[in-house]
Formats: sequence, structure tokens, C-alpha cells
Amino acid sequence: MLTRRAMLGQASAAASAAWVMRAGVAAGAIGGTPVDFDVPRGACDCHVHVFGDPTKFPFAEKRIYTPPQASVEQLLELQRELHLDRVVVVQPSVYGADNACTLDAVRRLGARARGVAVIDRTTSRTALEEMAAAGIRGVRLNLETNTAGRFDPADAKAVLDATVEQIRGLGWHVQIYTRTAVIAGLKDHLGQMPFPVVVDHFGRGNPGQGPGQPDFVALLDLVKSGRVYVKISGAYRVSERAPDFADVTVLAQALVAANPDRIVWGSDWPHPNSDAGRGKPLTEISSPFPIDDGLLLNQLPKWVPDAAVRKKILVDNPARLYGFEAVAG
Repeated sequence: MLTRRAMLGQASAAASAAWVMRAGVAAGAIGGTPVDFDVPRGACDCHVHVFGDPTKFPFAEKRIYTPPQASVEQLLELQRELHLDRVVVVQPSVYGADNACTLDAVRRLGARARGVAVIDRTTSRTALEEMAAAGIRGVRLNLETNTAGRFDPADAKAVLDATVEQIRGLGWHVQIYTRTAVIAGLKDHLGQMPFPVVVDHFGRGNPGQGPGQPDFVALLDLVKSGRVYVKISGAYRVSERAPDFADVTVLAQALVAANPDRIVWGSDWPHPNSDAGRGKPLTEISSPFPIDDGLLLNQLPKWVPDAAVRKKILVDNPARLYGFEAVAG
């Protein structure tokens, strides 16, 4: 006769098997449109996620969505298709502060990879030092895709200050995923951080309002000061003009003009769509955004026509921020 623990174990295994079956298409087509410009040696994709086998890397019980699998092998295929040599694996919200999957990916990818972790108040100093040794170079504060709801500037400041104390002395940076309204509310505080701050996905600026919108101007000021980096990544998170999201060009160009030494690029592969899972059972797989990664990368020369500036964005700035070896030439 099966014990209750054995029955629960069988149920968990069955659920995981069902997840794998439903995620059969996984992250979808790799690459897409061929890259149509010369990508410099040492180029880095500064924003991807890896979603592993849930029997090895279980998701957090409290999460908004359940993504399909996106493996290290698929990520390497994407890197080859996009002619990229380096990558930064960012901890996604579905794992909470359990960084096992992200750390496994960084270790398997080796010298070409760095990572950005998520921590909480229970994360020990020993764990942080072990993550640093494994290739983690920063922590992410996700103030958008979380079960607590969106944060206002006061709440965000409290979380930021607590994180600053935890990582002090590690030589890391703090990466923030939030809206320009929160960034503007924290402008003075962010400018006083003892280490770099990295803002995801154009700061979620609105392309329709242009670069002169007050909250975006605050972000531009922080970039000009050199205190803040911005990832020109996830264009589809601020634009609905698929497939090339041409309206973000004005935001990208304004950010680069503000300070080309503080801009990095990321694909946001495999393009998880948390909104597709909101209010739905977590047993349902949330389909990712259908993004053509090659076409997305091909927008970079339109945003940044100067090849020397593109090299800063793809090679030099990531090397400085994430601790990669400098690339000569």
C-alpha cells in the first residue's frame, strides 16, 4: 500500500511529465531572420533566461505564470545563429530566490557566461560569495512581474536599500525591472548608489510619448551621469508595432546619445509572457511572445548606425559591467 508521501511523489512526477509534454515546442524557432550586419567579436547578449526541467529545477509555488522549457542547448544555438560570443543569464521571477537553474546554466556555459541572481532576506553571505565564484555579477529587483503587485517609489526604495546592504563589498550591480515613473521617483537615490544600477527594457518608456516624456528624461539624466546603465532590450515590452518594433528607435537613439558607454543590448530570449498567465491555473503553460530574434538584432544598426558605438554596446560595455576579458581591436 502506497504511503501518502509516495502518492504525493507520484503526483508530482506526473505533473512534471505533463509539463514537459505541454512544453514540447519549448521556446519555439531559434534565430529567425539571418543577421544582416557584422557583429563584432566578443559581442554579448546581456539579457536571457533559462527555464530548465522542472523535475530538477522546480518553479516557485507563488508565481504568476508557468513558462515552457528553454534549455542551455537552445541558448547556445541562438548564440550561434546571432553570431554572439557571450551571454548574461538573468534569474526569472518564476524561480523566486532559488537560483539553482540560473547557476547551472552559467556553469555549463563556462567562460562565455555571467549571471544575475535574485535574492531575499534569507540569502546568506556564504551563498552570495558562492554565487560570485560561480559567475554571478549582480542581483535583479523585479518590481513588475511579481506576486506582490507593482511597487511605488517608496516601496521600491525600501527593497533597494535592503539589497544594497546585502551585496555590499561583492563588486556587484543592481538590476531593476520597473517603469520610468518609479525610476523618476528614485532619481536622486539611484544617483547615490555605491555601485552601478542597470535598468531593464528601455526603462519601460512609452515610445508613443517620445524621449521628451518627463519620466524618461529622468532616466536620460541618470544615464548621462554615468551612474545608470540601460538595457535596450525587450523592445516588444514597450511597443506593439511588431515585428520590428520600429517606434522604439527614438528611445534607443536618445539613450545612446545620452551616454554610449552606459548602454548594453539584450534579446530577452525566450521572451516569457507573464501577462498570458495572470489569473490562470499554473498548470497551464504561458506561451512566450512570438519574437524573431534575428530581426530584433537587425534593428541595432538602425538604432546605432556607427559601428564603433555598436561595438561599445555589444562588447566593451558588457565586458566592463559583467567582468568579461577585454577584447582587443
